[in-house]
Amino acid sequence: MTGPQAHYEERSAQPRVEQLPLAHLSIELGHLYKEDFAGGIEQFRRHFRQIRPYVAAARDRLAGMLEPGRTPRVSTCFMIDDYFDRFEDPPAAVVDELVKAAAENDLTIDYLAREAGCARAGEVSPAELVLDRLVADPPPGTDGVWQPPQESGWLTNGDWPPGAAAPPAMSARTGPARPTENARNRHSVFFAVEIFSTVSGSRLWACPHLAAVWQLMRLGLLRHHGRPVAPARPAGEIPATWAEMPAVLQLNAAAAPFHAYRTHSVLARRFLNIETAVGIVLSQVAVDEEVRLQVARRAAGEGFALSDNLLERIAYVFDGETARLV
Repeated sequence: MTGPQAHYEERSAQPRVEQLPLAHLSIELGHLYKEDFAGGIEQFRRHFRQIRPYVAAARDRLAGMLEPGRTPRVSTCFMIDDYFDRFEDPPAAVVDELVKAAAENDLTIDYLAREAGCARAGEVSPAELVLDRLVADPPPGTDGVWQPPQESGWLTNGDWPPGAAAPPAMSARTGPARPTENARNRHSVFFAVEIFSTVSGSRLWACPHLAAVWQLMRLGLLRHHGRPVAPARPAGEIPATWAEMPAVLQLNAAAAPFHAYRTHSVLARRFLNIETAVGIVLSQVAVDEEVRLQVARRAAGEGFALSDNLLERIAYVFDGETARLV
């Protein structure tokens, strides 16, 4: 019988965590579905005209957060949803109309992103990386009997997940079982968030999970073996097919970095539940500690206040009057 073996590893043998260039703020200008493109450039013009005041307000708000004399670094992005539906129009046609409509309203789209790129970007699955880093928040007084999200495909912010069994016959609980929020303030607001489902033996990622991946990508907090995930690729010639498109395409060569300390998204009110679910996911993601400290030190070096709470780095505008495409 042998004793336990000591394990020694040179620090230099561990993957080095690469740093990323960081803007102060990433502003999402919209989210395009396949059916939205049918409205053509006129719909895009209306959309950008309606959101322009919100973009200006986000820039003004950022200016108040910076130390005197600091030049704001702001980049913009636009999301194409090609994960749940494939676009029939070629990328160049979609990009051309979006860029033109934005420019007519004094807005520039710096980066174009694909939702499918949140599921897979080359050899890496950002969605899998985030799934592996989910640490479910157990309800108080429980013994961890619930399936982890990696197995169940669900994540909650409290007790009584979907499919939970009824209490035993001799249980002290009386009356109907009620869901309970973990960190409730007087009353519970309970959410059960689907992370993925299984279709024909493969995982189909749910929208809230992909949207959480999208936020982590924008915040520069995802790495794979120390390397950046889905780095932005300079545009050059727009690929002929969506399958050839990178996860993030840089349209503006003079743009500030894609990744940023903070994010701001302008969305229609119908996205409110999705983004609330995003908050549930992000609140239970264990970000790589070295990456977290790296970003925190960078922000401190600029005198830029940055909360340890990821949710406080993310801002939204939900407007029920914006065009259908957001």
